Amino acid sequence: MSAFLQIIAQRGLKLLGPELAHDVSIKALRSGLFPKSAVKDDPRLAVQILGQRFPNPIGMAAGFDKNALVYNPLLQMGFGFAEAGTVTPLAQSGNASPRAFRLRDHEAIINRYGFNNEGMEAFEQRLQETPPAGILGINVGANKNTEDKAADYAACIRKLAPLASYITVNISSPNTPGLRALQVGDALDDLLARVVEARDEAVRGNLPKPLLLKIAPDVSEHQLDAIVHSVARHRLEGMIVSNTTLDRSKVKDARHAKQAGGLSGAPLFDRATILLAKTRERVGPLLPIIGVGGISTGAQGLQKLEAGANLIQLYTGMVYHGLPLLQDIKAHMVAELDKQNVSRVSVLTGSNMREWAAKSF
Repeated sequence: MSAFLQIIAQRGLKLLGPELAHDVSIKALRSGLFPKSAVKDDPRLAVQILGQRFPNPIGMAAGFDKNALVYNPLLQMGFGFAEAGTVTPLAQSGNASPRAFRLRDHEAIINRYGFNNEGMEAFEQRLQETPPAGILGINVGANKNTEDKAADYAACIRKLAPLASYITVNISSPNTPGLRALQVGDALDDLLARVVEARDEAVRGNLPKPLLLKIAPDVSEHQLDAIVHSVARHRLEGMIVSNTTLDRSKVKDARHAKQAGGLSGAPLFDRATILLAKTRERVGPLLPIIGVGGISTGAQGLQKLEAGANLIQLYTGMVYHGLPLLQDIKAHMVAELDKQNVSRVSVLTGSNMREWAAKSF
């Protein structure tokens, strides 16, 4: 696909409602209507982490490929990795439509999808039929009406861990009742103990599959302390910071600001990046962290690394800027490597962590 056609397609999608535009994008990718990356990544962008070699540190976040339909096209487009899901044990339709709203002036989206997906059986079948051609994370969640949410996470992990490069335990979506309550206290300890046990059962005798915890940007510093201690106690292999926010302070004037759901996009960048740096400050230099939330420019992709991320993820920024955003982030990272005369992008991780961590939410 030529650059001109990419621009036309991007503009056309913006004329559609957000959910319809997403569905059209998935169909286009499944049909092969996407630009394949023609240039190999600069080898300095490779990151060795989570027991794997990522060709570059930029991934597609969960929520785009909910049903494991287009992970390979995403990898072919130039992402260093992709994360599919969120998947739950049973198929569910999610919340009633409309459930996604663009805040165009703010380059943001509010969504309340509610983990709409086809369930883990269909998810497993697709992965078995079409193995990933690169690094694929699987994001797992709980069904809305389940009585034992931790059991849902464990069930998904037992089923899907053998097919994943890593597994993300998503307890930070605001759109499933009671889900964020799993981020605190005994509920978190119980959940992590059970998901670790499920992972170990699923991959016994095979290569280990890293478990990552995805947290909300709305946690307090006191809550973050408890989360970090629990992650360390249960020896999880990493964290993802962060999911969507309930805070509307930066979009108060927007038409859809009062819609229920999680806010993503540019207004989230500062809050998510501050939380990322505060997390890095607490966990030290070794625990892998994926930074996500509000990346809309190449410079911001670089800032996530400097605040403490080993890898980063995109989603809403791609809605507004398309594939050029991915290319722009890579270009900024390469330019910074040239400027500092260093041989690998991992050197940049945490280089500006203290400045970000000193800021208030």
